[in-house]
Amino acid sequence: MIIVHHLADSRSQRVLWLLEELGLDYEVRRYERDPRTRLAPPELKAIHPLGKSPVIQDGDVTVAETGAIVEYLLETYGRGRLRPPAGTEAGRRFTYWLHYAEGSAMPPLLLKLVFSMLPRRSPALMKPIVNSIAAKAQTSFVDPQTQAHVDYWEAELGRSAWFAGDEFSAADIMMSFPVEAGADRAFDAAARPNLKGFLERIHARPAYQRALERGGAYTYA
Repeated sequence: MIIVHHLADSRSQRVLWLLEELGLDYEVRRYERDPRTRLAPPELKAIHPLGKSPVIQDGDVTVAETGAIVEYLLETYGRGRLRPPAGTEAGRRFTYWLHYAEGSAMPPLLLKLVFSMLPRRSPALMKPIVNSIAAKAQTSFVDPQTQAHVDYWEAELGRSAWFAGDEFSAADIMMSFPVEAGADRAFDAAARPNLKGFLERIHARPAYQRALERGGAYTYA
């Protein structure tokens, strides 16, 4: 039985979705964020030294990092599903988006979240200074970087319905979190018809809905 160590409102929702798409049996062990810091609880460090989610255990195999988990599940149980053939244009696009999702898409979104939280968490006397620094960092660097990525996603989804081509793949599962987080904090989906369509298509998938039932409340849905 595959065990998913699942943190509420996190990237690990994608792992549950992939497992549902593959029709695999699994157990969810759910962890709640610290209400003050929004960080994962220390119990996760018993599973992996960094104490991050997602982590899966499959017998005596433990795998961390969403992209690595996706690759492991596809290689072990996929039987060619949810990934284009290697050596094809779609296959190359699949590999690119699978790694781009965390390697390039998430850092500016995380920076945007951090800089938006800094003023609220600063001592009262420091708030004006911190607010000024955070605002400048966002307008001069974070927001332009974020919008460049959002423009890129919108253009790519104008080429095909899905990120790796005309067929839905695990690359779309990986890209779901950046797009959902972006729609929450970086762009108006109503003004981005291709991204809006992508969100509507993934949210309508039965496996996505089943994953929500297993994982619990998920803000970005």
